[in-house]
Amino acid sequence: MFLPLHIVLVEPEIPQNTGNIARTCAATHSTLHLVHPLGFSIDEKQVKRAGLDYWHLVTIEEHPSFAQLMEEYPDAEFFYSTTKAPRSYTQVHFPPNAFLVFGKETRGLPEELLHDHYDRCIRIPMVEGARSLNLANSVAVVLYEALRQNDFESLNRCGHLTQYETES
Repeated sequence: MFLPLHIVLVEPEIPQNTGNIARTCAATHSTLHLVHPLGFSIDEKQVKRAGLDYWHLVTIEEHPSFAQLMEEYPDAEFFYSTTKAPRSYTQVHFPPNAFLVFGKETRGLPEELLHDHYDRCIRIPMVEGARSLNLANSVAVVLYEALRQNDFESLNRCGHLTQYETES
């Protein structure tokens, strides 16, 4: 049975980033979770412009708070992306239905959330002095590693990989 990966954006602020992430979710058959408050309206032109011809392919769930999201998915495995994490995203195993959590563009995830789930925090390695990657790029990097670890199951099931690609 196919289990999608989940991208969680906690209080995203920039509509273009969310639009780009929605497009990535559509292309990978991943579910996008938006945790309020949002720094924009989901109906804003900039959000839709970034993924205009993909919106019908995206599964989006909105949640009033992160606590309520966790209550809705009590058995889910959450991974928290932060520059403060002790280990790289390549050093963890992502199950097929993992929830990959990303914070707002200006501040990342709340410190108390990171503290409470420190063993599930992951980072993308960068040179010293680089503050962070763009949110949409960070989501793509971590999501594709999770997909790779699961043999691109969601893409195989959708028929997007050719026979040559699945044999490599």
